[in-house]
Amino acid sequence: MGLSDELLNPDNRASIVEECCTMIELQLKSKSGVSGIALKAAFSTLKGVQPGYIPVVVESLLPTCFKALDPIWSEGVQQGEPVEYLTENSSRTADALLGVTDARIKNTKRQIVRGTYDKFRNSAKKHVEEAIPDLAKIIGKYAQN
Repeated sequence: MGLSDELLNPDNRASIVEECCTMIELQLKSKSGVSGIALKAAFSTLKGVQPGYIPVVVESLLPTCFKALDPIWSEGVQQGEPVEYLTENSSRTADALLGVTDARIKNTKRQIVRGTYDKFRNSAKKHVEEAIPDLAKIIGKYAQN
């Protein structure tokens, strides 16, 4: 059974989406300076695409993201501490997640979404890596090892 099966059963799905959205908001709040202002403005733009846009996107991406993370998580399970393992391998974990979003953005029809993603893609890995410890804790909370 993969992470997607474990984490996205009907009992967990809504809670995981909510916790991931909260994590994203908290990550954005922690950003400062010019790049932080730009990220917050971009996120506000995306939130304005349609009501509830961010949770809908998070929910739609999670199965593919969990599938992409499953090999790394499985290695962590074998080592005895998958949450810590994801965090220790934050670069590889971020690459797996960004591979999912890169593939997804190619098929988006919304130019504002594509333009916003393209504008921030070069700096995205750093921000995703910073969020990995929190994401790993969310996954660990719901995964059955």
